Amino acid sequence: MAEQTEIRKKEQTYRGKNLEELKALDVRESAKYLPSRSRRSVFRNFNMIENFIKRCQEKISENKKIKTHLRDIVIVPKLVGMTIAVHDGKNYQNVPITIEMIGHRLGEFALTRRRVSHGSAGIGATKSSKAQKK
Repeated sequence: MAEQTEIRKKEQTYRGKNLEELKALDVRESAKYLPSRSRRSVFRNFNMIENFIKRCQEKISENKKIKTHLRDIVIVPKLVGMTIAVHDGKNYQNVPITIEMIGHRLGEFALTRRRVSHGSAGIGATKSSKAQKK
């Protein structure tokens, strides 16, 4: 009965291919499953993406954190499962890559603008506070 009650985990797929099949493909072959805009970017920046993947795999083998300023890199299947620290202009934000992110760019997941939280006005900021200055 335990086997019957066990819930089967849904297999994650991207455009009809599971993750193992996509990771086995070359970057150019896996680009064929991407939307046209992302596919064009992968074909044009193929060397940059290949070098980035190679650098990520080296850092993982050395147990180092992967940090990058490359916000325009298209996420390909070989990056799925990695956690990449993407620069947002001030800090690095950790972005765990999942199968749903394939075809998007790294910068989409590290927002550059934060919510503004205004403090109270200082002395001299309003006309009434200037009168109290004396």
